[in-house]
Amino acid sequence: MKEYTKNVLIAAGLSMLVIAGWDYFYAFPKLERQQKETQIAQQQQQKPAQPKPAAQSANQAPAAQQAQPRQAAPAKLAPKTRAEALAESRRVAIDTPSIVGSISLKGGRIDDVSLKNYRETVDPKSPIIVLLSPEGSPQPYYAETGFLASDKDQAPPALPTHETLWSADRETLSVGQPVTLSFDNGQGLVFKRRIAVDDQYMFSVEDAVENHGTSPVTVYPYMRVSRLGAFQSAGYAALHEGFVGVVGEAGLQELKFEKIEKEPHGAKSFEATGGWLGFTEKYWAAVLVPQQDRTLVARFSAAGAGPTKAYQADTVEAPLTVAPGASGSVASRVFAGAKVVDTLDAYEGQGVKLFDRLIDWGWFYFLTRPMFRIIDSLFHVLGNFGLAILAVTVLVKIAFLPLANKSYQAVAKMKEIQPKIQALKEKYGSDKQAMSREQMELFKREKINPAAGCVPMLLQIPVWFCLYKVLIITIEMRHAPFYGWIKDLSAPDPTNIFNFFGLIPFDPTQIPVFGPFLWLGIWPLVMGVSMWVQMKMNPEPTDEIQRTVFAWMPVIFTFSLGSFASGLVIYWTWNNILSVAQQWFIMRRAGVKFELWDNLKKTFDFKKPA
Repeated sequence: MKEYTKNVLIAAGLSMLVIAGWDYFYAFPKLERQQKETQIAQQQQQKPAQPKPAAQSANQAPAAQQAQPRQAAPAKLAPKTRAEALAESRRVAIDTPSIVGSISLKGGRIDDVSLKNYRETVDPKSPIIVLLSPEGSPQPYYAETGFLASDKDQAPPALPTHETLWSADRETLSVGQPVTLSFDNGQGLVFKRRIAVDDQYMFSVEDAVENHGTSPVTVYPYMRVSRLGAFQSAGYAALHEGFVGVVGEAGLQELKFEKIEKEPHGAKSFEATGGWLGFTEKYWAAVLVPQQDRTLVARFSAAGAGPTKAYQADTVEAPLTVAPGASGSVASRVFAGAKVVDTLDAYEGQGVKLFDRLIDWGWFYFLTRPMFRIIDSLFHVLGNFGLAILAVTVLVKIAFLPLANKSYQAVAKMKEIQPKIQALKEKYGSDKQAMSREQMELFKREKINPAAGCVPMLLQIPVWFCLYKVLIITIEMRHAPFYGWIKDLSAPDPTNIFNFFGLIPFDPTQIPVFGPFLWLGIWPLVMGVSMWVQMKMNPEPTDEIQRTVFAWMPVIFTFSLGSFASGLVIYWTWNNILSVAQQWFIMRRAGVKFELWDNLKKTFDFKKPA
């Protein structure tokens, strides 16, 4: 083995050790800390304080400084189950085609939402997704609206709080059947909260106050969505989970929980008119949509320490003054559900600006969204997302056909001049400079670009990235089956060669340090073979370092893509197969010998040269 070949192998080995070390000393401990924090958080409760407005600014909007949630204190009693927490207050049931749950009459909160059409696993008998849960449950997550009094008010009115017991005019909230909650503070103010819901995931809330007293009353409309603890990470670096919103001139905000924790006072505020904000995770979201024509201060905040960190997104709007004998109201909306593309687009059409950005399309939005639309349209024709991926691969091939043809023609010409290159190698021997100079001159005379053969692979990169994003961020791909053992195109191939495809009852991916590299199913293996075959159609590089890199590339890609979404691996495999067929056709037309079989035979010829 030559020295530079040895250096390449050593560098590759060191790179693998660095990646393994990163997983062992950083990624795995971080995941374990998240799991421990979640377990501890389930044994503790929290009661974040309601936001309070500070002094008014010149334009009558509240100032940005607001009260922060209090740090949660450990519960003295055994933690309640979700069912026990739900049973602690009277409730109005929610029943629509998309969600089931309830509204607490204690505080008037939307704090119990489950999604009828989505389950935790591909098993149709698995539990449906639980999104929002009440305070006192293992993982509180809820939304509420209401009014606040000014800190400067000498005699603030008695306003509803999270402890207020409301009365309701009906027992069930459903589509077209809104519920009205009422509360009389006994001091001349009557509060009413009318809640409606559509057939998807949007609640419409109208908070009103009737002033039966003798003096005007000024209140600040507010909204908040609160939760205890961060989301259990989906594990994708290209996926945003945490705070999200579109607020005023600041535009789209995607902020990690850790980012807000590091802000001064654990909060970041924005002055805006309208907009929306809340929390997003991989497939689900809980978002506040205030009245779009009212000025407000929007805030993301974090408080607490250790596992009991409380996070909150809230708004406080410009003051509402109600004269004696009059009434005032403010309208708002709360989204709590699945991030279905068509559903978000419909809400954007109803005046919620950039609501489709609730999905993390990434920097290449202009490519990723069209990619989704093409795949989704093909799905409605073919009835299977896997077939749609195969079809979009063919469409991409057709779109790039002219460039690919030029590339493969260059490869064919390279094959034609191989005898001339071999003659130069024999002539100049070990004189690499002379060999390189004469070889470049040969390329110029023959009008060959030696880098042209890389064009097809380079063209795949943006398409590959867009498809990758679509597979991991769109709920339409979640639990989408293909054929055979692939039940979820957004998940890795469930088979694994290291446990003989399930015959041995153990999970090799759980092995310390090297476990993540042992996720190698049938489709990744097929992809690796197809990539290897495609590379064998091309002339081997004359440089030994390049030849070594190219030889190991299929192996590296096979292991690297083993844990990727199976839909992406299927795309890559099918693309390789189409590339082989296309290159064979072009070479045949160019009159160049199809040397795949000769190259494969040479690879497996272990006889030592005489």
